[in-house]
Amino acid sequence: METADLLDKDTVPQHNKANQNVSALVQLDLKRECGEEAYKSWLSKLLLIDFNDHYVNFVVPTRFVRDWILTHFEKKIFKTWQRHIPTLKKISITVEKNNKNSRQSDPKQRDKSNNLVNSGSLASNVYLNNLAGKYSENSIYDELKYSLDARFTFGNFIVGSPNEFAYAAARAVAESKKVQPGSNPLFLYGGVGLGKTHLMHAIAWHLIETNSKRRVEYISAEKFMYQFINALRNNQIMQFKQKFRSVDILMVDDIQFICGKDSTQEEFFHILNTLIDSNKQIVISGDRSPSDLENMEDRIKSRLGWGLVADIHNTTYELRLGILQSKTEIMKIEVPRKVLEYLATKIISNVRELEGALNKIVAYMKLTGKEINLENTQEILRDLLRSNEKVITIEEIQKKVADRYNLKVSDMYSSRRSRVIARPRQIAMYLAKYFTTKSLAEIGRKFGGKDHTTVMHAIKIVEDLLNKSAEFSEDVKLLIRGIEC
Repeated sequence: METADLLDKDTVPQHNKANQNVSALVQLDLKRECGEEAYKSWLSKLLLIDFNDHYVNFVVPTRFVRDWILTHFEKKIFKTWQRHIPTLKKISITVEKNNKNSRQSDPKQRDKSNNLVNSGSLASNVYLNNLAGKYSENSIYDELKYSLDARFTFGNFIVGSPNEFAYAAARAVAESKKVQPGSNPLFLYGGVGLGKTHLMHAIAWHLIETNSKRRVEYISAEKFMYQFINALRNNQIMQFKQKFRSVDILMVDDIQFICGKDSTQEEFFHILNTLIDSNKQIVISGDRSPSDLENMEDRIKSRLGWGLVADIHNTTYELRLGILQSKTEIMKIEVPRKVLEYLATKIISNVRELEGALNKIVAYMKLTGKEINLENTQEILRDLLRSNEKVITIEEIQKKVADRYNLKVSDMYSSRRSRVIARPRQIAMYLAKYFTTKSLAEIGRKFGGKDHTTVMHAIKIVEDLLNKSAEFSEDVKLLIRGIEC
């Protein structure tokens, strides 16, 4: 077995045959499911540090390897380990500091790793934390850290108009030493991949970093339900109640998961009441506002809506571009601005897909040695871009243009020829040709039965103005971005 193997025999406690057996089985499963080539290229870079009933810890040599594995293999690795350790909660992949002097080439460092692992969970936690270079041995948050993503901090959260209120609310909760009136519970909601979980984790990381000593419980609503069911099954309901009612801050992610789960909702309501009445902070996230949660008890919706409700809107072009620029700075890699602008324009569904697209083109560059340009980007992301294509209608274009120039939509297909109406109408015709596959005749019919030559004339006028006037060109670009969003 190679020393860089995922399950290096020298990094597994030699006295623990059961651990070795589990490790070997996981290794075989991953090789079979991911393929020898993927395993050799990526998963073999993982070095196992420690594992127990709740977590598995790895280190990797570079940030790039970590990001690639997290993007493409994290779920597969977790599910494979969980098949052998059903109680597993978290896998952790950390970039090894000073990897030029890694354990694999330094026998003393290798012995240190073995001794720490063999001495038990606490010592190996300390070793992992030293690798991360962040947290102390005596932290009360050891278990909490394994529920959090180290990337999701306030420092890594890009703020823009769609999320600035939610960010400010989350930051206020994290920095306040006591519950502020009107902010309990804090309810964050928005679509998939817009940053709700990032803010939840950021609150917890801030508390860890400032060593606030406040008892924090972060859990997904799904895990809350499963723990509740297990407590009922094993006659441990009192321990379950005590666990959640004794915290200072309770954070529950994706609350919509318990919609329709009556027994779980009943217990959650009582925990919610107890904590709020005890002036303990609650932070909840969901995919919609409390009042819009279907199959959720009215009394819970009412409680959740009493505090501070902050929504995260869909990202704007400017925010998406800022996220990409920040990501390239963190990765310490140069990507042409035209490529970043292209990604910010084309991938509008959520931030996860946006970052995944950037990771993919960066990986392409590193693996092939080719430069990243607009042409390569379009080819690499062909399938992803196709799935993100938004179906834009002429009616939608007419509405956007009318709003931009303070007109009525009916002006778009009227026969009025005044310049304040005719010019926006010509722009709308141009954009209809730009965004749709409709023929000139079809476009003309949507604009009050205009002839195809009228549409052709409008397109020619707009194209000439785009070449002559920078101000006009910028105005049309803003309209294009608004329609694409």
